Amino acid sequence: MAKNRQPIAKRCKALGISPAAMGYYKKNTTRNSNSQVRKKKSEYATQLQEKQKVKFVYGVLEKQFRGYYENAVRMPGKAGDNLLIQLESRLDNVVFRLGYAATRREARQLVNHGHFTVNGKKVSIPSYQVKPGMVIALKESSRSIERFKINVENNAYHVIPKWLDFDKDNLVGKVVAAPTREDIDLPVEEHLIVELYSK
Repeated sequence: MAKNRQPIAKRCKALGISPAAMGYYKKNTTRNSNSQVRKKKSEYATQLQEKQKVKFVYGVLEKQFRGYYENAVRMPGKAGDNLLIQLESRLDNVVFRLGYAATRREARQLVNHGHFTVNGKKVSIPSYQVKPGMVIALKESSRSIERFKINVENNAYHVIPKWLDFDKDNLVGKVVAAPTREDIDLPVEEHLIVELYSK
């Protein structure tokens, strides 16, 4: 399975996003802080950067990202909004949003290892699309793992989106509605991604 092994802080700086958007609140880099930055970018470079930003934040590689885009175009509504809503509805992202994991990368690994159930059935596919009414719970055999207790306690300040509901005592989350574009706090201009793929 392909993995993205890019250094977090360095890549965030290159894409112009805060490491906090990835769940890394203590990471930073001072590498090449005085370097000359080319101020003017071409239209293509701006569009490409927006695409790379979204791929990096959600941990998706090009082939899968292209598939999300093609689905988004076929769906009713704006293609850019549909693209982000699909990415936000991934199981690994929902696990991160509920506070089970400190970062999306950690959430992806936890889902891969089969620690979660969706509507009572074990799901180990990070890209699994959740829908309103689905219940995401920590597997009974995983509840004694200290890592989950630490993550939930450390993420007490973590703001859970309004389209999700989380029972901290029972470690059970529920998708109460489909996410909307307004629910996604990622600073991205998704119309540039649509323009890039439309060429």
